[in-house]
Amino acid sequence: MKKKRFPLQWQAVTSTISTTMVLILMGMMVLCVFSARHITSTVRQNLTVTVTLSDEVGQTETARMQSMIKTERYVKDVLLIPADSVLKEQIQAIGSDPTEFIGFNPYYTELEVSLQPDYANSDSLAWIIPELKEKFPQMTDVHYQKDLVDNLNRNLNKITLLLAVLSGLMLLVLITIINSTVRLSIYSRRFLIHTMKLVGASWSFIRRPFLRRSLWIGLIASFVANALLLAGIHSLFSYDPVLGQFISTESLVVMVVSVFAMGLFITLLCTYISVSHFIKLKEHEMYER
Repeated sequence: MKKKRFPLQWQAVTSTISTTMVLILMGMMVLCVFSARHITSTVRQNLTVTVTLSDEVGQTETARMQSMIKTERYVKDVLLIPADSVLKEQIQAIGSDPTEFIGFNPYYTELEVSLQPDYANSDSLAWIIPELKEKFPQMTDVHYQKDLVDNLNRNLNKITLLLAVLSGLMLLVLITIINSTVRLSIYSRRFLIHTMKLVGASWSFIRRPFLRRSLWIGLIASFVANALLLAGIHSLFSYDPVLGQFISTESLVVMVVSVFAMGLFITLLCTYISVSHFIKLKEHEMYER
């Protein structure tokens, strides 16, 4: 009995290993996609709109404007930069103090407006800036780095599209590999399926042991794949802590859930389809395949 069961046990092991390797690749792709989204969101949050206020605006009015701008749906945060701070930044930038020549501070108080990631693009800024000027006439100037925003969003869109295409192709390849592995495993037991069909077993009864076996293979493969992925990511964090800024906790959670979901769903679906295929075969067709 042990000799008879050994091939089946070995077949289950090889199927689990193959599925695990495929799920690791899928987990890496999911992590790349969601890490790219996280990086995109972080970069867009760092894009700011600089609002210059009139020198006639007092501290009370400035604080009121800051609070009101914060309530806008497209605003993430508003940072107040006093005129003295602007002067210090310019002194550091140009290496000289303009007040020594003109006798006064030529710079004005500024509000640095950080936008929500979804609004950090040229299309949104085209109506945000006029709206700010209309609501707050005390502003003498509202500007942002248009070329930087355009180039950044153009490049981010290209990267997002590329990752989406690669993810689609990778998913197709992964499904094909898992389906081939499952189909080959069931192919070796096609005569057992035919025998069960001859003695009157229902299709659901025939499928049940195969689905149960695939469920366990999917669970074990998903668990091992996630364990290896998390161990690898932990090693990367230990080697270079800076990488932690690019991989969020949300990305890791999505990766783990995706690996488990795809590991179970694909193996069960491929098993169901393959068993149903062999159930439909006539006896002479089994020798032709």
